[in-house]
Amino acid sequence: MVAESFCPKQNDHVPFILGLQPSALVDSVARVDCSLLDRIPGERGGSIPVAIEELEDILKEVETSLRDEANDDSSSSRMKTMAGGSVANTIRGLSSGFGISSGIIGACGDDEQGQLFVNNMSSHGVDLSRLRKKKGHTAQCVCLVDELANRTMRPCLSNAVKVQAQELTKEDFKGSKWLVLRYAVLNLEVIQAAIDLAKQEGLLVSLDLASFEMVRNFKLPLLKLLESGNIDLCFANEDEATELLSFRGEQNADPIAAVEFLAKYCEWAVVTLGSNGCIARHGKEMIRVSAIGESKATDATGAGDLFASGFLYGVVKGLSLEECCKVGTCSGGSVIRSLGGEVTLENWQWMYKQMQVKGLPTPEGL
Repeated sequence: MVAESFCPKQNDHVPFILGLQPSALVDSVARVDCSLLDRIPGERGGSIPVAIEELEDILKEVETSLRDEANDDSSSSRMKTMAGGSVANTIRGLSSGFGISSGIIGACGDDEQGQLFVNNMSSHGVDLSRLRKKKGHTAQCVCLVDELANRTMRPCLSNAVKVQAQELTKEDFKGSKWLVLRYAVLNLEVIQAAIDLAKQEGLLVSLDLASFEMVRNFKLPLLKLLESGNIDLCFANEDEATELLSFRGEQNADPIAAVEFLAKYCEWAVVTLGSNGCIARHGKEMIRVSAIGESKATDATGAGDLFASGFLYGVVKGLSLEECCKVGTCSGGSVIRSLGGEVTLENWQWMYKQMQVKGLPTPEGL
């Protein structure tokens, strides 16, 4: 299959940070009531893969439900469609909210969803010269958020186009400084190929552990990745960190033990604790930072992804470990104030104010 890039390679502009998301993804996020969730196949909460026909049926149910609530004109009642995926959320946040030159490596289909992904990411300044366009479908996900901000996700990933390991070249990574990854066993081959090429070009590598289910079910490949010494920065939430330590028989492993374990292999180790903030270690320094208290949660989608944006911004700008964590809590707090993993302009402004109050350097020119 011949793949084409959306933009020509630009030698005079190389993204400082690259994100590998093998398959472009489009999220449809909607606030719904419990009665609609009862009509959706599968249990509430979590993420259950569906076929394209099921996804289209769910979208019709949601659209009908929202039309019935048309008398409610609040923005939180409407459905939002945007480029999605953990890495895309982090990269978009770095570019849009922090002014860090960022790009995506991956593939999207030659369909409406693929064009939507391109339009959304490029409108936020993300470099797409490493995004391959292929014949086929772009991955999609429906994310349904209830009144308690709990999420029920139904991804449709089958038959979605993706970039393959053999398609990656040194040229994709040349001149960049960081590579952002999310652990996924189905993408293990392309992840490993990207790490190998990135290291040949001198990039630092950041890895997010994805989910406790992914850690639980595919622990050995993950441990092998960590033990390789090629992961410079690792992000985990509390559930993922606890699951990672369970192989040592530590049923009651605490976040501090998890950070210490990750720090054996990574220069920076971070465990996020939701409303309790985060714990991080860099070298011999360990720090605990409280969550930002002024943020009201509407939808937790992207909280960890945007925390990573803020933390990476801090690392790139040479901030202290404590300051990196504080910026992360500000950016993670900004995205949960509205639906979806894309921060609104209003919420970026809210974040900048929080950073100023905490004495943190805000991005120049934004």
